[in-house]
Amino acid sequence: MFALVRLFALGLVVLSVIYVSVSLWSRARRRETLELLWEERGRIGDRDSFVKAGMVEYDRSLKKRLILGIYVVPAVVVAGIIYLVNYY
Repeated sequence: MFALVRLFALGLVVLSVIYVSVSLWSRARRRETLELLWEERGRIGDRDSFVKAGMVEYDRSLKKRLILGIYVVPAVVVAGIIYLVNYY
């Protein structure tokens, strides 16, 4: 039983590191894309406000929510493996 708790704790730490890394990378890529888009559109308005508005939109997007799959998919796979090994 202690081994299972240790596995879950270690998995949570590893998945949290992966989640934070992917989340920061995705935000940086989106910010970079917004800055390039602002330049391509002729630099209309303030760049910081354009990027800020785009990041607010990104925070509400499906892509940001899909990154949470980093926690869900491995948990479902491990639960499925445990079920198949023990009860099938």
